[in-house]
Amino acid sequence: MFGQTTTTTTTPPPTDRGLEDLDAAALAYAARIAGLPPERRQEARDDLVRFALPFAGRLARRYRGRGEPLEDLEQVARLGLVNAVDRYDPERGSFTAYAAITIVGEIKRHFRDRTWGVHVPRRLRDLILEVGQATAALTSELSRAPTVAELAERLETPEEEILAALESAAGYSPASLNAPVGGESSAEFGDLVGESDNALESVDDRVTVSGLLHRLPWRERRILAMRFYGNQTQAEIAARFGISQMHVSRLLSRALTWLRQAMLADAPPPWQNGAAESEPAKTRISVKQNGDRVVVEVGGEVDRDGADQLRRAMLAAVTGQPREVVVDLVGAGGFDAGGIAALMAGRDAAARTGVPLRLTRVQPAVRRSLAAAGLPPAGD
Repeated sequence: MFGQTTTTTTTPPPTDRGLEDLDAAALAYAARIAGLPPERRQEARDDLVRFALPFAGRLARRYRGRGEPLEDLEQVARLGLVNAVDRYDPERGSFTAYAAITIVGEIKRHFRDRTWGVHVPRRLRDLILEVGQATAALTSELSRAPTVAELAERLETPEEEILAALESAAGYSPASLNAPVGGESSAEFGDLVGESDNALESVDDRVTVSGLLHRLPWRERRILAMRFYGNQTQAEIAARFGISQMHVSRLLSRALTWLRQAMLADAPPPWQNGAAESEPAKTRISVKQNGDRVVVEVGGEVDRDGADQLRRAMLAAVTGQPREVVVDLVGAGGFDAGGIAALMAGRDAAARTGVPLRLTRVQPAVRRSLAAAGLPPAGD
């Protein structure tokens, strides 16, 4: 009868809070709330939590000196105590043992998840603790620091994982980048790490170009990739697509012009994909006899396909032994390597037969190509 009175009305006095009193208080709490509605159980719950706070504080103090403030550990321990009270079931045994397990588990979880300066996988964090314990034990046995091989043998773990754990341990409390270097210098540790990335300013342009490239037709997009990402020459690209080098040059110029316009505009301009723009102007060769002088008129783009036609026309003009051969290039828009070779073949044939050969009315773009090949045009 006396025992029933003490378990249903009051909690044990706070002057003698041993483990037996903690269990008795928990049993009294369970009996007290048995007949109460949920809204009236809060006061009894708060009484038990306040009564067990010193017990949670003692458990928290066991873990002080491990890099975490004692106040934070006490808060974590109190949270574990509240969880233990809320989940307590007197039919499962001692409240003291259950509360200790819950509080210690909450503290260990805090150390595992909240105290690392950088993210480290849980497997490595557990291994770091084992390596620390094994290091202390082996140091005591060997009177020196153990080697990686000795730690691996003690823990029956591969040496690679031991090394990974030792390296990851530095992530628990990494040095601050704002820490002073030392002395009277105002420099910080972050000033000594890394360097300026000069390509950082071009990130926005690179992202924009990447999106615009997908708006180009497949062939132009592929040619740009081969030229600027694959570092292939125009001749190699032309051979790959079965077109002339001059045609590749025109496609590259057209695609790059569109990209520049799209980069500077709020909305990308439409891509014009007309047949007349996508194909080069065809080579036009005509030979005219003007007295004892022969005029070879050249028009369009002289590429690999038109080079043979130009070579045959020039050789035929020289073979007739005229007083002069004039190559009129006013209508020529460009020469690829084959076209330049045809002009050089005509020049060499004229030199062998002693017939003067003159290149006239050359366009500025063609003039540069001829000069690079050693074919300076005559004064127009």
